[in-house]
Amino acid sequence: MHVLMDNKQQALELGQKPVGALLWQYALPAIVAMTASSLYNIIDRASIGQVVGADAINGLTVTFPFMNLSAAFGAAVGVGASTCISVRLGQRDYRTAEHLLGNTITLNLVVGLLFMLVSFIFLDPILRFFGASDVTLPYAREFMEVILAGNMVTHMYFGMNAVLRASGKPRHAMYATLFTVGCNIVLVIAFVWWFRWGIRGAALATIVSQTLAMTWQMWVFANPKELLHLRKGIYGLQPELVRNILSIGISPFLMNATACIIVIFMNRQFLHYGGDMAVGAYGIANTMGMFFFMFVIGITQGMQPIVGYNYGARQYDRMMRCLWLAVMAATAVMTVGWLLAICFPRAMARIFTTDATQIALAAEGIRLNMVLFPLIGFQAVVTNFFQCIGRVRISIFLSLSRQLLFLLPLVLFLPTVWGLKGVWYSLPASDGIAALITAVIIWNYMRVFKSSSL
Repeated sequence: MHVLMDNKQQALELGQKPVGALLWQYALPAIVAMTASSLYNIIDRASIGQVVGADAINGLTVTFPFMNLSAAFGAAVGVGASTCISVRLGQRDYRTAEHLLGNTITLNLVVGLLFMLVSFIFLDPILRFFGASDVTLPYAREFMEVILAGNMVTHMYFGMNAVLRASGKPRHAMYATLFTVGCNIVLVIAFVWWFRWGIRGAALATIVSQTLAMTWQMWVFANPKELLHLRKGIYGLQPELVRNILSIGISPFLMNATACIIVIFMNRQFLHYGGDMAVGAYGIANTMGMFFFMFVIGITQGMQPIVGYNYGARQYDRMMRCLWLAVMAATAVMTVGWLLAICFPRAMARIFTTDATQIALAAEGIRLNMVLFPLIGFQAVVTNFFQCIGRVRISIFLSLSRQLLFLLPLVLFLPTVWGLKGVWYSLPASDGIAALITAVIIWNYMRVFKSSSL
């Protein structure tokens, strides 16, 4: 009983503790976890590039759309459920929050299984469509066969981490991620460098690590003393709860699904204008960009339970203070990334490959991809903010604006003028336009919000 009261107090502090301290408390574990995860991606891909070769890196880049699509379905459940749980905890509706936990588990199993089956059936044609050539297809297939076999585990692992953060346990979510990353690094060294299992070994290291972490997550939620815990009667899908989860999860789903579409077009354009080496260079530039963007994801994950709880509790002043603190933090982080990309692009590229051609292509790509990075943090935080307060249509529009509305037309048009450079130019151009649109929307929303709050 005492532990249960402590867990309720952890949830209640979201509406009582100073916002700056709360954001630090919740964002720091998420930032540490996301940064560690991104570091693993760098080590994983660097190992593949250094041990297996440049063609393997090129093949791995072809799988990025697959990973985005899998993440889209996972986010639809995980992010949607965690947001709903945060709001219910803010309303002190603990029974419904617990049923949301059970429905999250069931939905992850169903969605993960369906995605795995469909992808396995059409694996080669999908990879060809994603930009695989005769050279890169075997590497891409080897990697995805292992990843898809563990797809249900991946969905469950990320979904349970989101619920841990929403239920007032950001450190537990951090521990799960850090364990996964540490285990991944050890297994990659063993499987890729020692046993020489190649790209398949890197994929196997990922699945084994996530399986072990997911087992621990379930053990945490199995404790009946927890505020939210696993018990009989919460796993049956309830149409109203599923609708609530998916109505909020549709925004991150569309964001990741759109990223999948965009990466497909990017891969195909890079393949057309620069060949397999240009595809691999894009993968390297994207990996380095994501390293810094993971800091922003950590900030938005830390912001989510605070904004969701205070919105549910109608404490709007705390909600808005959290938003602006998150914007400032995200902008600062992305500015650091911009400075490093402008000053040291070749050093970043050398982490992944020893091939001189690929180093030159990747260095230019890193610099162009990150030239407007300070604006991206602001856009990502504001998009997540609208998702947290249930303004799904605005969040969806902002999610789609950078990639589908701006980047897609630009990546199709600019290469006709500048060739391979035009493919790279499309990235910062879309960043700038999307940030401007986001600024206009949040300014208008704030003006209306302040008027209605008076």
